[in-house]
Amino acid sequence: MHQETGQVRKEAAITGVLNACGVAELRKLQGQPLSGLQLICRRACQLFLIGEMMQKPDEEPLDNSMSYKDAGVDVELGDTCSEIMFNASRETWKNREGSFGEILGSDNFSGIRYVKFEALKQGLIFGSNSDGVGSKVEIAQRLEKHDTIAFDLVAMLVDDAARDGAEPVFMSNVLDVNSLKNNVDYVRQLAKGLISAAREANIGVINGEIAELGELVSGYGSFCYNWSGTLSWIAQKDQIVDGKDILPGQKIVALREDGFRSNGFSLVRKIMEDNFGYEWHEKQPNLALQILEPSKIYSGLIFEFVRLNELYGRPVVSGIAHITGGGIPEKLGRLLRRKGLGAFLDDLFEPCYAMKRLQELGKVSDEEAYRAWNMGQGMIVITENPNLLLDVSEKYNTGPDHKFDVKVVGRIKETPAIEIKSKGIFKKEKVLRF
Repeated sequence: MHQETGQVRKEAAITGVLNACGVAELRKLQGQPLSGLQLICRRACQLFLIGEMMQKPDEEPLDNSMSYKDAGVDVELGDTCSEIMFNASRETWKNREGSFGEILGSDNFSGIRYVKFEALKQGLIFGSNSDGVGSKVEIAQRLEKHDTIAFDLVAMLVDDAARDGAEPVFMSNVLDVNSLKNNVDYVRQLAKGLISAAREANIGVINGEIAELGELVSGYGSFCYNWSGTLSWIAQKDQIVDGKDILPGQKIVALREDGFRSNGFSLVRKIMEDNFGYEWHEKQPNLALQILEPSKIYSGLIFEFVRLNELYGRPVVSGIAHITGGGIPEKLGRLLRRKGLGAFLDDLFEPCYAMKRLQELGKVSDEEAYRAWNMGQGMIVITENPNLLLDVSEKYNTGPDHKFDVKVVGRIKETPAIEIKSKGIFKKEKVLRF
């Protein structure tokens, strides 16, 4: 009733204004002067009509309206997780304090971040490389243990840089997830691991990205993700290690690896599922945990090896191989093929228990095992003077977080083939030729 009365009064007022405006317009067209009141009425009418034309019609509420959150993207939750990862990244900036490539920036995760370079040396070069964890993340998803996966991501990045004689400085990362809903604690685990891995590698994390991609990201359980990154590094151009100084007779030094690193997991997962079913991690929890063993980060020690070249004014270290996908035959073979050389490896480290167990379960030949997995070697270094490297390793291992097994495992030969005295379970101590 009150609403109807108000509407009637409004319509009457409008009619009055329009009538007054009409009289004023008629007098104007006839050339007659307008009174002050008529001028006011004419202007009021013009303003009223303009207002009516600009006024939006009353909007009816939409039934069953959809939001971005309904589509699987929770912006507020995304901001929360971005804040978690940013705080972890900011914690890593202290790793570069006082060093070349110090990271500075805003306290806000959406603010600017930058790297400060001062007193650039002549011949200094910058580069980058990218990599990811791969399907090892599915093992973490099965065990709901995500606090070590960052070691795999960081190791793949920094050890590739160290392989070329470069010093890793900072990285960025991209985390693609199916959903963040109910998974914030898992993001905190990733962030915790990232702080520790970056500290081990002496790098900073300058920025990152989290994207909810729904069914485009699959895996095991409620928190499925892919994690990749890009590393920026620096090096003296004349100190790059590219294998050109490798000569027959030089020694091969290996750094031991206790796990699978981040390669060969498609084969690992198939073997486990074929033998124990889809929920294999529930039947073999201890083995699953050993399979998840985080990658060692060798870049700090490798960089100390490379410094010997500058210190002695000659290529003490002539070649480095990071033993990842393709194993020793591919990674060392690629390095030696450039000069038509080969290697004889007669005292390699033993592969870890999990590797031997999977070789047995999957009936994986020794040859295939050495192609698919690292078989106990994380990095291989070619040198004219292995004793210098062993001395550096001993000093480096005095640090609380640095415990690397290093030994001479073979030599470079003139004939272009990789020969390995096997540590596998089927042809142990027999020579495999690649």
